[in-house]
Amino acid sequence: MTRIALTVLAFFASLTGVGAALAVEIPTPAKHAILMDYDTGAVLFEKDAETPTAPASMSKLMTVAIVLDRLHSGQLKPDDEFYVSEKAWREREGSSMFVRVDTKIKVIDLLRGIIVQSGNDACIVVAENIAGSEEAFADLMTKKAREWGLKNSTFANASGLPDPGHKMSMRDLAILARKIIHDYPEYYKIFGERQFTWEKITQANRNPLFDLVDGADGLKTGHTEESGYGLVGSAIQNGVRRIVVFNGTASEKERASEGQRLMRVAFNDFVSRTLYKPGDIIGDALVFKGAAPTVPLITKEPVSMILYRAGMEDVKSTVVYEGPIAAPIEEGQQIGYLRVEAPGGDAREFPLYAGRAVKEPGFLGMVFFGAHALLARPEHAPDAAPAQAQ
Repeated sequence: MTRIALTVLAFFASLTGVGAALAVEIPTPAKHAILMDYDTGAVLFEKDAETPTAPASMSKLMTVAIVLDRLHSGQLKPDDEFYVSEKAWREREGSSMFVRVDTKIKVIDLLRGIIVQSGNDACIVVAENIAGSEEAFADLMTKKAREWGLKNSTFANASGLPDPGHKMSMRDLAILARKIIHDYPEYYKIFGERQFTWEKITQANRNPLFDLVDGADGLKTGHTEESGYGLVGSAIQNGVRRIVVFNGTASEKERASEGQRLMRVAFNDFVSRTLYKPGDIIGDALVFKGAAPTVPLITKEPVSMILYRAGMEDVKSTVVYEGPIAAPIEEGQQIGYLRVEAPGGDAREFPLYAGRAVKEPGFLGMVFFGAHALLARPEHAPDAAPAQAQ
């Protein structure tokens, strides 16, 4: 048996599947950036997205996610009340919910204070009431980050204030945003609220995408001197959701314009396509000593890809299997795989299965195969000609 590779598709576009990354260059003033498809988790574009960097208030998504996880599990209820300590009350650096010391605030209101108002004080209230102290809560954040697959994130506080030990990568922020949208849909709608009033002080949501991008509904902005201006944004258009994360733009204005532009790129320059449906015949495999000379190969899952509109050539798609396949073959037996490769990007493989059963040929067929083997002449390779000096 030998490995057989049959090219079945020579003309697609640059594409990706789950976890793959397109070899696409998109100029951006952001120092770190990533575009992600929500449904598949496919990375459409990235720029230094694995590097841990100061996330500023974008790391509040981790604080929120821990609260949402406890609400989802039943450990917390929206109407549970958290006590406001003097430390939380005194936290006035940066954005604030304006909590009052020695009062109690419902968890659902604290969520709005963090998500809509970006309140550092609200983050401390949450941290102290869940873990006992902000330091212990930061340790919990790092532990949960590892559980959730955030490999390049460590936390030193609940709010995102500058600290050498407080870092997140853009990929981790995109993964976290996807988790929040998927796992907690009943609370995700809070991210789309335009304003929130607490202590008679009304504050607007800082997300600039609401007024710039159709379907924008989250998630979080961030800014410190160290990090520059950053954004975790998501929008849904025509049933397709994209996630855009970047950091290191120079101003609030540039953050808004770049968020709008990258979101437009994410929707307009990439398109989702299903190339094969479950049950479609991808190709045929040769059969050895079978009642049929070949067996059709089918996929049991959709072969779905995200295509980059600007590159419509350069993709190689190949059926690979060890063959010829000896009969008998059962219907549904895995035979090989379909390998799809985009230049400069990751390859993706889809299992292929026998589309029908192939039996052994029976007595007369076995007689034929035996006679054929006896009569076949042995092949001898000619001796190689000696090399000639030039």
